[in-house]
Amino acid sequence: MRQACEFQLIRYVPDSTRNEFVHVGVLLREYEAGENGKPRLELRFTRDWRRVRCIHPEADIASLEGMESELRNLLQNDPDGNLKRIVDESFSNSVQLTEPKGYLVESFPAGVEALMRIYVDPPKRERLPRLNGRAAIQSTMRAEFEHAGVWDLMRKRIAASDYTRPGDPLRIDAGYRPNGTIRMFHAVSLEPGPDLAKVLAFSAAGLRAGVERVEKAALELTAIVEPISKIAGTDEDTERLAIYRFGLETMEEAQIRVLTTADMNRVAETARRELHV
Repeated sequence: MRQACEFQLIRYVPDSTRNEFVHVGVLLREYEAGENGKPRLELRFTRDWRRVRCIHPEADIASLEGMESELRNLLQNDPDGNLKRIVDESFSNSVQLTEPKGYLVESFPAGVEALMRIYVDPPKRERLPRLNGRAAIQSTMRAEFEHAGVWDLMRKRIAASDYTRPGDPLRIDAGYRPNGTIRMFHAVSLEPGPDLAKVLAFSAAGLRAGVERVEKAALELTAIVEPISKIAGTDEDTERLAIYRFGLETMEEAQIRVLTTADMNRVAETARRELHV
């Protein structure tokens, strides 16, 4: 038997006056309440942001990814509430929900997959080339934290200005507070050069002091970089090796813990234990 459900599409609208939008996610909800007295629902965002970049090359993809967690929290706290009104008020019309439409599904997971395939994700031939640089590191970080079940429990895009001073544009990718220490993680690609490492190193002392002042907690700041093999394939590539090592040493001198994407499984497992997932 097919299940009676309704779905809404989540749109990214960079400029409402031009009437351009891209579907970036799906919300599927059962009509009838389940065993726990609440209707089953699932929210799914795309992992392929090619279409968003096509209509808005300067789109803040990390912020859009963070909205998925925010919306999921809203749903968990108020599954029967007017989510469309909350979204409109919370995201200034840059993210919108379509009106609900009825939908019959053979199974709930299959229904979500079908809707994503029809409305959101482009065909495989349109897929983006392999990610590289900072985007690739961010993708690995998110995948490992999601696999550990802690991504939705973490803060994302943490504004450095909350701890330094107004106008500081730096936003740390993710973090959490397990006890008296706040752990923050930031993707730093050394592929284009050491500039990102220098920015984070410059900001580290102010961040550390600000966290201690505002949160009354110590800060452990971790930079996640690509393995050296991704940048310098051989020891003969002396210039790239020197740049890579300079970036590492610059951050370590600022008391930043430096790990590579190969360490992310261990980092995510530690977060899972500390957040009691």
